[in-house]
Amino acid sequence: MNELIIGEHTIMPGETKKIDLPVAKLYTDADVHLPVHIIRGKKAGPTMFISAAVHGDELNGIEIIRRLINLKGFKISAGTLIAVPMVNVYGVINQSRYMPDRRDLNRSFPGSAKGSLAARVANIFLKEIVSHCDYGIDLHTGAIHRSNLPQIRAQLADEETLTLANAFGAPVILNSEIIDGSLRDAAVDNGTKVLLYEAGEALRFDEFSIRAGIKGIVNVLRHLKMTPKGRARKKTINQFVANNSGWVRATSSGIVTHLFNLGDQVKKGQVLAEIGSPYGEILTEVLANKSGVIIGKQNIPLVQEGEAMYHIAYFKEDDEEIAEHIGSVEEELVNHIVNSEGLL
Repeated sequence: MNELIIGEHTIMPGETKKIDLPVAKLYTDADVHLPVHIIRGKKAGPTMFISAAVHGDELNGIEIIRRLINLKGFKISAGTLIAVPMVNVYGVINQSRYMPDRRDLNRSFPGSAKGSLAARVANIFLKEIVSHCDYGIDLHTGAIHRSNLPQIRAQLADEETLTLANAFGAPVILNSEIIDGSLRDAAVDNGTKVLLYEAGEALRFDEFSIRAGIKGIVNVLRHLKMTPKGRARKKTINQFVANNSGWVRATSSGIVTHLFNLGDQVKKGQVLAEIGSPYGEILTEVLANKSGVIIGKQNIPLVQEGEAMYHIAYFKEDDEEIAEHIGSVEEELVNHIVNSEGLL
């Protein structure tokens, strides 16, 4: 194994180091840094990054990384793990999805050293972090007032990426084409295989999503032989892949009564919610346009006509079997203690 150089820092095999990677300055002339935690094993192996808060209001990933690197007994025995808990530091400070220039960082890759602020941050992250990595896991949540069932999104036509997605062990795997300007787009051009983990809601911690994220990352590290094996799993859970998905939208404006939750199986034509007036009359019913499983849901009980309410994943397999599978994964995670007696 060779030395690893990030910014002005050199990290040797077997070394663990926390560094602050300079990005820019605030109006106050205070420096802004990307916090980077590097753990290198003594043996040769792959390099993987974990990133969170590319969107600054998506906080679950910050907690996932914080708990992961502080797990009792957690270590990297082979290869290198690079964890960046806050990519969009500005957004985290301001509780905002965007950069101060109102750009979406996840549409600004590969960026430029002399471009906009978002372009500069994207360029630094790509050059200093992603360029070293064989694999990556990018942690996200739903938007404000919208929750996502824990799910892995990835380009599943690539066999190795599909294998990693299965190893993660999320309740649902969704085939997701790469969006121009995204971190995944730039990573693929670099030859880096990336999983995108979506779970929970913006500006909120969700315990189930956090536990599922920690366990999934550990599963991938074990699959890549970067960390020691844990206890054998009692049973192998088959993963289900959704090749596509779609949103069901509000057909009128009003007050919502939700009839289904995340992970629920729905049938085409089934009533998902009722939209009523302030006086109690039902204005309209929101119907499922296809059969599938709810993987995303609006939480606020107020909608405007045309607003996205339910994100439904469509599977080739029987939806009832998939719903039972999601339930079993949820039960396993809820009962799973995330400590050295559990994950490791």
